[in-house]
Amino acid sequence: MASGQSTLEGATRRAQEQAERLFNVSLSVAVTGDTGTGKSTFIKGIRGRDDDDNDAAETGVTEATTEPTSYKCHPTMPNVKFWDLPGTGAPNFKAKNYLKQVQFDRYDFFIIISSERFRENDIMLAKKIQKRKKLFYFVRSKIDNDIRAEQRKKGFNKDKMLLKIRRNLFLISSMNLSKFDFEQLVATLMSELPKLKCQALLQSLPVSSLAILEEKVRMFKKAVGAVALLSGGVAAAPVPGLSFACDTSILVSFFTRCYYSFGLDDKSLDKLSERVNKPHLKSLITSPLVLGLASKSAVRLQLSAIAGSALVKILCKLVPGVGNAAAGVISFTLTFTLLKRGLKDLADSARTMLREAELE
Repeated sequence: MASGQSTLEGATRRAQEQAERLFNVSLSVAVTGDTGTGKSTFIKGIRGRDDDDNDAAETGVTEATTEPTSYKCHPTMPNVKFWDLPGTGAPNFKAKNYLKQVQFDRYDFFIIISSERFRENDIMLAKKIQKRKKLFYFVRSKIDNDIRAEQRKKGFNKDKMLLKIRRNLFLISSMNLSKFDFEQLVATLMSELPKLKCQALLQSLPVSSLAILEEKVRMFKKAVGAVALLSGGVAAAPVPGLSFACDTSILVSFFTRCYYSFGLDDKSLDKLSERVNKPHLKSLITSPLVLGLASKSAVRLQLSAIAGSALVKILCKLVPGVGNAAAGVISFTLTFTLLKRGLKDLADSARTMLREAELE
């Protein structure tokens, strides 16, 4: 009896540690480059923000960033931050002491932005970052402006122009991440960053294509077992009323992360509808789970509707001694099924949105 309870407690503890590592790992991304190259605009784009949003990175025709400023990337991932650093040519931030002034050790990796050619300050900065054994990535922003300017020339060839520019760097449109090299940048980051840092970044990135959505879905699928086991451990706790409340909380937390990460929240859908000029996108959502998550007061109702009365009975059931472990095993099976079903439901809704928006 004691051995069985000990085994369950150990498995639950490991599951909790795995869930903590997945959902609470910190990531700090430094976005730097020369003044006026579009650093703040890039951060707004990768966070899915507009100029009118209260928490948008400040932009302007002159250097708008006077000190390192952090921005949370995602509503459910407060530990993932993009840092808008002062330009390397800013009056109080000279290249020689730049890394010390912006607190180099704070960041996991650097994105160096340029709107035209990379300059001496950019190369010097990259060499210093490399010397200190951290990763950096060159991003050419404002590529839309370059294309518009070149289109006026006789014999313009877009592919040849991009091939000429695209040498050891990523071409990004901060106004539309689905264009050019955003997916290649994400794929490179996923292959080079530590696993947990990759997961944190992937959760927080906007869904700009079906390929990025599928990466997110695969990541959440791998977490289902740990979340279900954690839920089962809670169900085995012999405290009246604790099981159902805590178990439901775990489910709501998991589905809420998926909901925001897949871009199914109202704010993300409104921005997508506006960008692709398809105001009817939100009307395509019929999933009770998505609609329930959109309405906080209805979340528990939607979850219990999907689970059925069997889930409610098992989560409320307290069995002393050996029964506790047995209840945990049963709860794991049902919760695992519920999590898989709910994840598929959310993923299918997101796929419908992306296909309708022609972002496949």
